Amino acid sequence: MNKTANKKMTFFTVFLLGINGIIGSGIFLLSGQIYNDIGAFSIFTIILAALAVTMIVLCYATLASKFSEDGAAWLYAYNAFGKFTGFQVGIFTWVLGVVTLSAEIAALLTVLKMLFPALQQAPIYNLTAIILVVILGIINYFGTAILDFADNLSSAAKVFIMLLFIIAGALFVKSGHFTPMIPADIQGGTQLFTRFNAAFGVIFYMYTGFSFLPIAAAKMDNPEKNIPKALLSVIATVTLLYVLLQTVAVGILGPKLGASSLPIAEAFRSIFGEWGYTVIIVGMIISILGVAISVSFNTPIVAASLANEHQLLPKIIGKQSKHNTPFVAIIATSVTSILLLLSGSYLFLVSCIVFASFVQYVPTILATFKFNNDPKLPKGFKLPGGPIIPSIALIVSLYLLLSFTWKIILFGIIVLVLGSLLYWFDNRKK
Repeated sequence: MNKTANKKMTFFTVFLLGINGIIGSGIFLLSGQIYNDIGAFSIFTIILAALAVTMIVLCYATLASKFSEDGAAWLYAYNAFGKFTGFQVGIFTWVLGVVTLSAEIAALLTVLKMLFPALQQAPIYNLTAIILVVILGIINYFGTAILDFADNLSSAAKVFIMLLFIIAGALFVKSGHFTPMIPADIQGGTQLFTRFNAAFGVIFYMYTGFSFLPIAAAKMDNPEKNIPKALLSVIATVTLLYVLLQTVAVGILGPKLGASSLPIAEAFRSIFGEWGYTVIIVGMIISILGVAISVSFNTPIVAASLANEHQLLPKIIGKQSKHNTPFVAIIATSVTSILLLLSGSYLFLVSCIVFASFVQYVPTILATFKFNNDPKLPKGFKLPGGPIIPSIALIVSLYLLLSFTWKIILFGIIVLVLGSLLYWFDNRKK
């Protein structure tokens, strides 16, 4: 086996992978939507959502410090509650990755339309989508060496563009745009709760990528220590960037923020003209592509780990290339992503992402209750306060149920039924 296959990702690479896995299309395309929902209070809603996400992240951190194999959420559920639960969580984790990849490619093409109007034609749009997914599959076939380079470059460029917007835009912030803090058209506590819930759900989507970070644990250097540290560092960094971006965008555009499909880019254009608009568009492309790279790397590993580590999927799914990459799982992920990309809308895919994340979070949190003080496992990262943090995380996860429509719940039921049929008719695992 070559040196590339044996190379482990360092903490810095894992950290950048986490940044890339979270910051994507959401903050650039949806900041106007959360402003429409809750106005300038969207800034504080981001902080509240970040605190809620952190409770779930801490559960992942403690389990990642005890289990160093690939798989993350499904692996934790498997060890805590048995094969069937682990398998179902694994299927939903894989579906989450595929849907996220499709959504990010759709978002990328939406932004590219601003630079290349020809993409508004369906045949060109579809062909470009297929080419992008195929390219990501090829990158992942050749292993972590190419991934490290692409991921580090994307993360560095992304953070640079965001800081450029924050620093330059801060000079043009108008204090009057922050009042009233809550939109005047919100009347009564019930309406405030409804609007806050809508904004909270959208912001929660902008954090869902964190759950992919522990999936490739076996390919990381010292995962028991580096994953918990990276998870918390990534959430803190992303929250700071999100809050500053939203603050500057609100300060520049005010009520106009909610009227734009590309609000961050429009804010920069309002102060620097077309060149500023182009700079942010390029930054958005890099940002979204970075998430696509990260997700396209982690998603096939989920399917391969289900096949290799506990024989929950057919053996061929876990077949490895000479670069130590699961090339069959990469092909399956790419093909499924293309089918979703050509048939689903961006907003529907976003909702499916939140639901699939919910299915991951609940079993992981419940597994934390079981394994936090298990003497048979490594001591690892111990949660302070005993059951308090997992309890809060469970409440937060159940709160997400309020944002799901019947169509999204139907999507979840279909995945559950198909997964159950695959489980019961797969003779290999029996």
